[in-house]
Amino acid sequence: MESMTNDDQAHSTDSLARRGTNRSQRPTSSAFSDFIMGNWAPREPARTAQSADAPYAARRRARLGRAFPATRLVIPAGGLRQRSNDTDYRFRPHSAFAHLSALGTDREPDAVLVIDVPDADASDPTPKATLFFRPLAERDNDEFFADPRYGEFWVGARPTLDEVAVETGMATAHIDTLPDRLAKDVGSEGMGLLVMREADAAVTELVDRIRAQSQLPTGPGEGGDDALFEATSELRLVKDDAEIGHLREAVAATASGFEAVIRALPQAIGHERGERVVEATFDSLARVNGNAVGYETIAAAGPHATTLHWIRNDGQVRDGQLLLLDAGVEVDSLYTADITRTIPISGRFSDAQRRVYEAVLEAADAAFAVALPGNRFRDVHAAAMRVIAAKLDEWGLLPVSAEESLAESGQFHRRWMVHGTSHHLGLDVHDCAQARRELYVDGVLEPGMVFTIEPGLYFKPDDQLIPQEFRGIGVRIEDDVLITQDGCENLSAALPRTPDDVESWIASLRH
Repeated sequence: MESMTNDDQAHSTDSLARRGTNRSQRPTSSAFSDFIMGNWAPREPARTAQSADAPYAARRRARLGRAFPATRLVIPAGGLRQRSNDTDYRFRPHSAFAHLSALGTDREPDAVLVIDVPDADASDPTPKATLFFRPLAERDNDEFFADPRYGEFWVGARPTLDEVAVETGMATAHIDTLPDRLAKDVGSEGMGLLVMREADAAVTELVDRIRAQSQLPTGPGEGGDDALFEATSELRLVKDDAEIGHLREAVAATASGFEAVIRALPQAIGHERGERVVEATFDSLARVNGNAVGYETIAAAGPHATTLHWIRNDGQVRDGQLLLLDAGVEVDSLYTADITRTIPISGRFSDAQRRVYEAVLEAADAAFAVALPGNRFRDVHAAAMRVIAAKLDEWGLLPVSAEESLAESGQFHRRWMVHGTSHHLGLDVHDCAQARRELYVDGVLEPGMVFTIEPGLYFKPDDQLIPQEFRGIGVRIEDDVLITQDGCENLSAALPRTPDDVESWIASLRH
């Protein structure tokens, strides 16, 4: 056996973690470092102004603080997630971080928002917020060219501490100072310490260690970190004017995407994976006109429309079928729309398709009729289900009467609509999901709430309880709704809903 060379030995002792980046082959000599860090023109001074959303974020932090007096709240943005080997998914900050900082798009990986809430009896009870992140490195620092996560050569020039302070209206600090700041004045007679546990494992570990050293309660549970998660979710139940504006923007961009899909249907019909043509058409527009899609696009043609979360999107698109398109644009602020339209691919509904579509539309209209301030969130679902049960009874599909099916012990109609009719909408497509039941499902509707209304009927092709003409038909109609002072506004009303209007809409876009 031949002896190993020095190079062989060096490679054999490389850690597995280091081997993943072997491809870079970056020079390491001091001469190279001196050469690459010199002779750069001065950077142009930044023209930073406070964002329009910054005052809204400050008010949100104040509202949150009232629930946690004398507590330091730690809200990480989260870190990059590995996609494969040394490549990462595009970064999206944790929704609570985005809501409380007013930073959107891909800002800022590994940042941490710290909110110091004074005691309720303090002379100034206003929470003091500091944003910790890794700012732009000077060009005499090897991070400039050597760090693929933060280096300017790799990801572009990052903002400075001063720039972010102006933009957000918050104090800023280098992320390296976070441990000392979190440990300062906590425990005994000092502040409590809570963290958004699931946002960043490393930050959560740091907080747990500090709490253990300070003899503070550690971890989730009632009154612990779970309370912070719950409170940040409930804080978003009623949207402020800035949030409503972002949702309107997202809905408008989504409507443009639906129109683009209809124009692309002839191309989709001619492709062996026509659903991918639909998906790509919408998703590319979402990226051009916004940040991305708010969730994986459902482009379900024919019987695929009976699978509620069909996102494989690898099927054909054929004349005579329906296309169920459930999609939403997430704009740069990270607010997303969530809209569904069911479209006859040929441009005309068949008789059976129209019957199913009109039943779903009637259920949606019944839900709209009770989406009023003072009613409860669950009333919206109940109204839609009364129509769904009545239609299925009329068609002879229920084993009992509609009234018996609507009883808690029945629910036979849910075979053909197993999902709920509504969910809150905002930074998350299913927003406010950690809110308490008494404030969400059983909550009273208030002006500023935004949610979906999305009944459907899904008749699978192998369902032996339904007539042949219905098999393989899936229909959902989904709109985004804003509760107002005296009723509700359909934010997505620009997209046609009635079968006649849908047919006219398709004809107008496919001249």
